[in-house]
Amino acid sequence: MAQDGMSREEYEEYQKQMVEEKMERDAEFNTKKAERACLRTCLRDKYRLPKSEQDEIMIQQAGDDIDVPEEMIKMVDGEAPQEEEEKESIMGQMQNLQNMDMGQLKEKAQATFVEMKSKAEEKCTVM
Repeated sequence: MAQDGMSREEYEEYQKQMVEEKMERDAEFNTKKAERACLRTCLRDKYRLPKSEQDEIMIQQAGDDIDVPEEMIKMVDGEAPQEEEEKESIMGQMQNLQNMDMGQLKEKAQATFVEMKSKAEEKCTVM
């Protein structure tokens, strides 16, 4: 040890520090594993899949330390992406039509028709 440039006390302190760091890393790793298990449990509940004993054990071992990020919970609940998909779908567009003012919709359609007709007349002399 003297050859490595450390005294016995320094070496023992170094070893103690390494053990503490390893324990911290292990604790963080176990917390992440529990968060993932919690997320999987939420997904299983959402899609009515069978529960996993491994995930339940992991969650119990972590206790109350589990904090799943809200973005992940929203993804599981499907709030934001589903709304966007709904707006882009045909049914979503139909619902938007029901909410629109029919007079405004008629005016917009007529204006589009007049615009297309005038462009067609510019391009074609037969019309």
